[in-house]
Amino acid sequence: MAKVRSSRKPQIPKKSKKDCPFCKDKSAPDYKKYNILQEFISDRGKMIPSVYTGVCTRHQKKLSESIKRARFLGLLPFTPV
Repeated sequence: MAKVRSSRKPQIPKKSKKDCPFCKDKSAPDYKKYNILQEFISDRGKMIPSVYTGVCTRHQKKLSESIKRARFLGLLPFTPV
């Protein structure tokens, strides 16, 4: 039997918009608050993208900068322990 192909594209579920935790608190990510920064790092030591964390673009740029700065100062590890 021949397969019938449909011209419709598969539906991709839309993700719900999350609120930025830094916008809620009206604060900015800081390298000295490494306890908060650890929430945005995976167990492999990689930064979690803003799609999953819900951080806005402005704070995501500051977040990556502060994570890199904390790693350089030795407050956060480069690799998992």
